[in-house]
Amino acid sequence: MKVKLLTTISFFTYQLSISQTEKLLHGKVLSNKASLNKVEVINKTAKTSTRTNELGEFSILAKEKDSLLFFSKDYFFTRLKVTSENLKNNNLVVNMIIKAEELDEVVVTSMKFQKIKFDAEAVNDINNRKTANDLTRYTGVSDGRIRYSANMNIPLGSSHPKQKHEIDDRFKKHATAYCTPDFFSKNLNLNADQKELFLEFCDADPKSKTLLDHPNVLATMDFLYTKNEEFKKLK
Repeated sequence: MKVKLLTTISFFTYQLSISQTEKLLHGKVLSNKASLNKVEVINKTAKTSTRTNELGEFSILAKEKDSLLFFSKDYFFTRLKVTSENLKNNNLVVNMIIKAEELDEVVVTSMKFQKIKFDAEAVNDINNRKTANDLTRYTGVSDGRIRYSANMNIPLGSSHPKQKHEIDDRFKKHATAYCTPDFFSKNLNLNADQKELFLEFCDADPKSKTLLDHPNVLATMDFLYTKNEEFKKLK
């Protein structure tokens, strides 16, 4: 009789402990606030699983510290450890991140072209061959072509004219556009003659080019204040 009583008490104690720790956990799986259907919900600890319905909802038996896995082929794998708060609230919300679309393989081939060598000697050689094949100097009949056109189009040796260098006045235009005339006269104490020289002084600083790439009123004024201190020291 005592043995049966002890067996019955042990059975009920075991059932009570199970009911206190294990609970039917309800939850929902979303992605960007959209419900996800047919997501595999796996209780790795208890080795049980289920799937979400069309509303993204699921129910699975779980207890504290159980490891839940959420799997869908189009989304990144998600892992969650059950806490006592999850069991208490019984309204688990899981957000899954969609995988980026995989692009087809792109092969970029680097192609190198042989540089064309072009110098004065090569041009002279071309002119000599053209002159040798030119029959107009023997027949006196013009065929409409301009003789020695290569010499006319491509200046050679020391006779080619000097190339004109364009003046880059972008910073001057930038500074005068962002700062009023009063700023130069009152804030920087520069007169009209000094202003032009000062702007050329600023333009020589490589930092002025960065202001052109990222124009900003405060940054421009701060740069001009700094350069003005240097400009005054030159006097």
